[in-house]
Amino acid sequence: MDLIQMDKRLDSTEQVVEEIMRIHRSLPPRPGIDEVEAAKGLIDNVEKEDQACLEAIAKQRKSSEVPGELFMVLQEMKKGYVQFRSKEQKREALKLLDLETVHALFDDFIQRASNCIASPSSNGSVSSRPPLAPATTTTAIRSDSQSSLNFSEKAPVRPKDMVSRDDSFVSKSKPSLYSDGFAAPRIPPQILDSTLTAGKFAGNDGEKLSLIKLASLIEVSAKKATQEINLQNKLTDQVEWLPDSLGKLSSLTSLDLSENHIVVLPNTIGGLSSLTKLDLHSNRIGQLPESIGELLNLVYLNLGSNQLSSLPSAFSRLLRLEELDLSCNNLPILPESIGSLVSLKKLDVETNDIEEIPYSIGGCSSLKELRADYNKLKALPEAIGKITTLEILSVRYNNIRQLPTTMSSLANLKELDVSFNELESVPESLCFATTLVKLNIGNNFADMISLPRSIGNLEMLEELDISNNQIRVLPDSFKMLTKLRVFRAQENPLQVPPRDIAEKGPQVLSVSPSSCFIMCLDSKWYSLTDGFIILTGRCSIHE
Repeated sequence: MDLIQMDKRLDSTEQVVEEIMRIHRSLPPRPGIDEVEAAKGLIDNVEKEDQACLEAIAKQRKSSEVPGELFMVLQEMKKGYVQFRSKEQKREALKLLDLETVHALFDDFIQRASNCIASPSSNGSVSSRPPLAPATTTTAIRSDSQSSLNFSEKAPVRPKDMVSRDDSFVSKSKPSLYSDGFAAPRIPPQILDSTLTAGKFAGNDGEKLSLIKLASLIEVSAKKATQEINLQNKLTDQVEWLPDSLGKLSSLTSLDLSENHIVVLPNTIGGLSSLTKLDLHSNRIGQLPESIGELLNLVYLNLGSNQLSSLPSAFSRLLRLEELDLSCNNLPILPESIGSLVSLKKLDVETNDIEEIPYSIGGCSSLKELRADYNKLKALPEAIGKITTLEILSVRYNNIRQLPTTMSSLANLKELDVSFNELESVPESLCFATTLVKLNIGNNFADMISLPRSIGNLEMLEELDISNNQIRVLPDSFKMLTKLRVFRAQENPLQVPPRDIAEKGPQVLSVSPSSCFIMCLDSKWYSLTDGFIILTGRCSIHE
């Protein structure tokens, strides 16, 4: 009521004009065109999502063991929650559209007032211009409404290049009252760079983006052909899905949405035709849309730490993909289509429930690194030998009992880790992978009792871990490992050290109840170099 000042006397045209101006200035800033479009699109999205949820609820069927009334209560609660969530998600968008409606209404009022002042009065005189604050620039109102209260002959047009008032990544001037009209001008934006972050859009005070602000950012980014967007841990917890307008970002090359609470991706994600990097790790995504296969330029894809239980068949179309992270999900299998990824160089599927790697993995002809730790693998496919580019293979913490004989074909293999499995032996064929630098076959416990006789062929080997097994004797070819620097053998019942060392007696540097450290100080023992260290654990040393 204080704003309207009901009891205030207005005895002159000037006073009426001043009151009109004051009321108009009291409105919050008018939403930008991008914000209005984003709000409308967001409401459409929410309504579609609501409809899908309600249909899913309606399709649910009651078990014969559940009382009908109890099931009905559950159904009604689900519907009520959908409606509540819908209102919450639309609230900000509806408020913005209401503000736009008021501004549009006031535009009409201002046009009518302008016509009154510009027209001759009933007594035959023309109204004089009211005294206003001095300024040097003319005012511009919305170009689409073509309304202004100017006293010049021609009203200037407001620039069409208007953006969201929330986009703090553009330069703007504070509004001011100009002498030629009621409304303050909006300065066309000046883009500072082509990379958008939530900090630039919502300020740097730690504020996270709501759904409406995310939608506005997408609209702005689409019109400015933004190439990179980083929203890592920048969305509010309530943002569980992304607006369909995401598909408008056809110029985007890098998108980081990691560490948020996203549950589902829109089908329109396939519209990101220029995207080369997509990071979605640490969300709650349970399923990928088939349209993800339309990201034909994708090189890097991180889907780690989500809730995926399957991959779409369209994955096979990502022929340019070089790095794929699927770690920490709920995948029981890898699809056969994985073999179509001929450009793939790094594949990480650790910490899933995978029981078998498909034979088609042999088609990944560019693969250099494969990590499948913490799964339920019982074996590796023979096709692994076809991946001659493979340099790193890690399958720790599985249930593997034996390695494929085809591993001898891995001509570039440098690191192999099969620790914490159920290996009974290491195939002699592995010793033909002569490029090996690091080999870890430790912690296979009671299963492994010997090393391959040809282990000396691994002449490039620098680190060898056989700890926590049942190995008693080192093979004679062990002396050929002239580049070995680290040898871990604790918790093995090793009883026979090399004869020449046994004759001389071991040189014990330090002894504890659980370990014995032995260093050979001459280069004669198996032609090993100075500084070679053996960690033999609780072994029996015979002098």
